This record gives sequence, C-alpha cells and structure tokens, in this order.
Amino acid sequence: MSVVICGSVAYDNIMEFDGRFGDLILPDQIHILSVAFEVPKLRKEFGGCAGNIAYNLKLLGGDPHIIAAVGEDFGLYEAWLNKHQISTKFIKKIANKFTAQCFITTDSDNNQLTSFHPGAMDEGHLNPIPDGTDLQMGILAPDGKLGTQKHAEQLVSKSVPFIFDPGQGIPLFNKKELNHLIELANWIVVNEYEANLLSETTESSIGEIAKRVQAMVITKGASGSEIIVNAEMIPIDPVKAETEADPTGCGDAFRAALIYGICNEMSWEEMGRLGSLMGSIKVAKHGTQNHSFTLEELLHQL
Repeated sequence: MSVVICGSVAYDNIMEFDGRFGDLILPDQIHILSVAFEVPKLRKEFGGCAGNIAYNLKLLGGDPHIIAAVGEDFGLYEAWLNKHQISTKFIKKIANKFTAQCFITTDSDNNQLTSFHPGAMDEGHLNPIPDGTDLQMGILAPDGKLGTQKHAEQLVSKSVPFIFDPGQGIPLFNKKELNHLIELANWIVVNEYEANLLSETTESSIGEIAKRVQAMVITKGASGSEIIVNAEMIPIDPVKAETEADPTGCGDAFRAALIYGICNEMSWEEMGRLGSLMGSIKVAKHGTQNHSFTLEELLHQL
C-alpha cells in the first residue's frame, strides 16, 4: 500500500498559561496591546498534517511517502521519522529556511493564541511528485498554495487517484481555483466548518460538491462524521475516548483510516468506524504522534 502524502511537516510548540487571557487583556486598550504570558509548561511536538497522516498510516501497516518541503532545522524530525521507519527520501530540504512552526498558547479556559510560520512549506512546489514510484493513491493535505495546485496536476498526469483535504488552506484559493481542484480530486475530506466554508467559497451546496467526487467525508469531532456517497449520507458514530487529553491531530488519524480503507476496499461504514476508533485513541494522548496501536487490535474492535 504505497501512498503519497502531500502537505505540511511542522514543529508544534505548545505552551500552557496557568491564568486567563481575559484577565490580562484590557478590551479598551486593545489598540495598544502589549502583554506577556509566563508559560511554565512547554512541549515541542512533531506535527504537520502530512507528518501526522504518515505516522498513523505507518501504524496501519501502510507505506507512506511524504512530499514536503522542510528547512535546515529538520534533523530532529528526520530522526523521528527514521526511527518509525517512515520514508523521508521525497522530503526536500530548503536552504536558509526554517521547517514550518506552529506556536500555540492555551490558557486555563482552553482559549488559544496561535501563530504559524510556514517557512519552507511555501516552497513545496519545488518538490514534484516523483517518477518511477508505484503509487496506489495520494492525499493533498494542507500545504502552500502553489504546491497544492502543482501536486494535484502531477497526480492526475500520473493517473494516481487522490483525496483533496484543503483544511485551513481553503482561504488561499478563490472560487475558480477550488472548483478546479475539486474536479481533479476523487474524494474530499473536510471538517464541518471547512465544509461550510468550501460551500460558501465555491457557491455550491455541500450536496452539489459531493456529487462531483466519489465520496465526500465531513468530520464533526465528538459528534462523529458523515460520508456522502451517491447522494446518500452515511452517519458514523463517534467512539468515546478513555480520556480527552488533546484533540489536535484526530482529524489526521481519521484521514489515515480513510486511506487504508480505500486501498483495502473496505466499505465506507467500515472506514468511518475505523477513523472514529483511531481518533479516540489519538485524543487520549498529548501531541499528534505519541499514540500507538496495532492493526490487529483495531480490526478486532470494528
């Protein structure tokens, strides 16, 4: 099951502030905001959608090939991927750039302040889909705009079917550009908010978008998910987690389940249940790549 995964590879810097942002941010002084938060807890995690999806797919026994652009500081992440036997041969290092970085500060009310530095990710278009690789399918996860467009065209030219997963990158594209990417895609996966934004930007209903692909999957967090196939909506129930430590990366775990299911000709109901199960396992661990399971364990629970 050789799969190409296009998207971001990033370091996640997660900080926890013991107080409340609202106690230090004065609404009538917002125009001259100058405030510092002491964050006694800091975690640096390996993340990025492509990295997360590849990690989960490898746990399922897949052969993921990440297509991403990273910076000169990629060494720690590269060692992590090598440790888990995830191929890095198609990851391109860009000189004088940092690997994409996400900085998240969370307060005691779980409010978040997030900053994202794309760094080398914006050079993803310089890293084409390789020739001579027997690929069963691909996924276009959130990435730089030009990289997403070029990789979509390249996958089509190589007759490799792919999932379009625009995520938080939807605002990068206008109506015409999104419609073109939908036309090229075989499947679409988005969360509930992204589905509505995609609908609004393309000026098409979610049902109309779904008719243009083989299936459209809409994840809804703790409410489960919906899969639209042949104008039929298949509801997928959530799986209750043992504990809810960190929801970040649950969507990427779900996407890996879809890839596994498509490659192994599972039914959409089975894929959805597998995705919900993987999401529940991930949410019980902090970070996006610190959980583990075996395929046998999962299949026994479906």
